[in-house]
Amino acid sequence: MDDKYKNNDCKAYHDFREVIERKDIDTLLLALPDQWHSIPAIMGARSGKDIFAEKPLARTIREGRAMCDAVHRYGRIWQTGSQQRSDGNFHRACELVRNGRIGKVHKVEVGLPTGGGSGNNPVQPVPEGLDWDFWLGPAPWVPFRGVYHWNWRWIMDYSGGQLTDWAGHHIDIAHWGLDLERTGPVEIEGRGVYPKDGIYDAPTEYDFTCKYANGIVMTVTNNKKNLQGAKWYGEKGWIYVKRGKLESEPKSVLDEVIGTDEIKLYRSRDHRQNFVDCVKSREETIAPIEVGHRSISVGLLGEIAMLTEQKLRWDPEKEVFGNSDQANRLLSRPMRAPWHL
Repeated sequence: MDDKYKNNDCKAYHDFREVIERKDIDTLLLALPDQWHSIPAIMGARSGKDIFAEKPLARTIREGRAMCDAVHRYGRIWQTGSQQRSDGNFHRACELVRNGRIGKVHKVEVGLPTGGGSGNNPVQPVPEGLDWDFWLGPAPWVPFRGVYHWNWRWIMDYSGGQLTDWAGHHIDIAHWGLDLERTGPVEIEGRGVYPKDGIYDAPTEYDFTCKYANGIVMTVTNNKKNLQGAKWYGEKGWIYVKRGKLESEPKSVLDEVIGTDEIKLYRSRDHRQNFVDCVKSREETIAPIEVGHRSISVGLLGEIAMLTEQKLRWDPEKEVFGNSDQANRLLSRPMRAPWHL
């Protein structure tokens, strides 16, 4: 056993609110199912805690905006767990794109994984030691079916499948390279494939297109072979980055040196250390909450476009749809009492 645990100073709690209320704790690490991301974050910010939280930032756009407002209002330091920003290949790719090494960019493709559950599991007794009602929290009450340790990701009451699981990674990088990380698209349309029966209802296939005010088009899909990351297309070539790979056409682009008078992107070599450093300095982290919110918002906008099967107009400043009441109703999800933002 690690020495730091021998004196029982690593304490387990049933209710996260007890941790948040402790005055001797300065920071929180939130690693929870998506339906639980917003409430502890807002409570933590209100109590004066700095926060490192897993992506996706929130299950809905309204929750994400409420989280941003709380973090800003209470002056907290926030790190989104989009750790690719602290990886050298992703930083290098975005810096090359931002400095025009492939010319003016007109299109970016984002490839995300395929995956999801299917079928049914029988209702089962709740295991001893599991507070099932508390695990569900603000999500609708359903009987326990014994599939939730990993597969909650494929149930839309808790997550949006691989789309929302990965949008906070690769869409985040696409935005970073385009200098669009604090805004969003103005048009969205797409189609998804959803399971036809069973308890799993997150899309197993997705393909949607976003258009930004500057004319750049972003496609997000799981249907392109050999595309698992972000690929920018410019007048003079392309750059593609994913985990463990950085490629370009022409290949010589990767040998380019960024000059002292060119754009230098925020540099972090360790995502967790960056958070700790910023807690001490009170400087913004490499993945602050507004950036995390805008990254997952694109995935959530795509989700809404696929559910409504409409071409949607989006106002990234007001964060409302201009042409669909149905889509605006999907910007939030009802929360089960007693939980609320």
